[in-house]
Amino acid sequence: MDRFCLLIESCVWGFLVTLFISPFVISFIKKEKVGQIILNYVEEHKSKLGTPTMGGIIFLISISIVSFICFQGPSKLAKMTIYIFLAYGLVGFLDDFIKFKFKRNLGLRAYQKIIFQLIISVAIGFYVYNSELVGSNIIIPFTKYNIDIGFWIVPLVAIIYLATTNSVNLTDGLDGLATSTTFSYMFMFIAFMFVLFQTMFTSYSEVQIAELNNILTIASVTLGAMLSFLVFNCFPAKIFMGDTGSLAIGSLVASMAVFTRLDLYIPILGIMFVLSAVSVIIQVAYYKLTRKRIFLMAPLHHHFQMRGVHEVRITTCYTLVTAFVGAVVIVINILI
Repeated sequence: MDRFCLLIESCVWGFLVTLFISPFVISFIKKEKVGQIILNYVEEHKSKLGTPTMGGIIFLISISIVSFICFQGPSKLAKMTIYIFLAYGLVGFLDDFIKFKFKRNLGLRAYQKIIFQLIISVAIGFYVYNSELVGSNIIIPFTKYNIDIGFWIVPLVAIIYLATTNSVNLTDGLDGLATSTTFSYMFMFIAFMFVLFQTMFTSYSEVQIAELNNILTIASVTLGAMLSFLVFNCFPAKIFMGDTGSLAIGSLVASMAVFTRLDLYIPILGIMFVLSAVSVIIQVAYYKLTRKRIFLMAPLHHHFQMRGVHEVRITTCYTLVTAFVGAVVIVINILI
């Protein structure tokens, strides 16, 4: 009960702080004329031209500050999660800033972005491998077992961060899509962790439990922050999170899974993030082989949009599917 009350409190604070600072950041961004650049071939998005972007700055500030205030007891992993969050946010900020500065849709070159991300992700991999709080053990999905993969944890963690951050980034293509999907993901992640506290985590030490509780605190703060940001980011959006926000949020999703040894659950709980990335990979590969396209446009949400589905409906479906899959995961783990 104490854990639940603390999570509610941190969620409320995440919501309120985000809600408080959002108008100031939006006003500042408008004043500086940091508007969204729209691709010429995305006809449906012409009305979004000039909408303030780089809104991820809002929850970079709120999530970081509120989380540090709410941490209780040992919090090495939680603090590292926030540092990683800020590091990826900085990469995204550079990308957004270049777009704004040179008035173009392309910020950092693809290889530049990957290099920055790779440096961070490999460093995290070595941190995990050498951490006695995490190590090289990972939980096998839908079982009560974990396996030690040794040094292979380093490349696995690097791949997880690269895949997750870019998947969330690709999902950020419609008003409120990445925000609402992340909200749904965080809600189900918290619920799933409560189940694991009664099963997988019962043998953990007090220090490990405290560390996990602080990871949950970040998830709860993020839940509140996403709900508050959605007030300004839902259709029609008053501000976009930009790469500043999407890369940072992607790193949170990755860190929470990696530091709780739930690495292999990411593609399941984050199914809609995965579909965004996979649809792009399939589209590019198929086009190079046949010079034809499977989807009208990738990522997948743009395909639905070009088929005439309103973006509010798409966003709602992404949110509900994420929640449904999360609920299935929880039920299966209760039954095993």
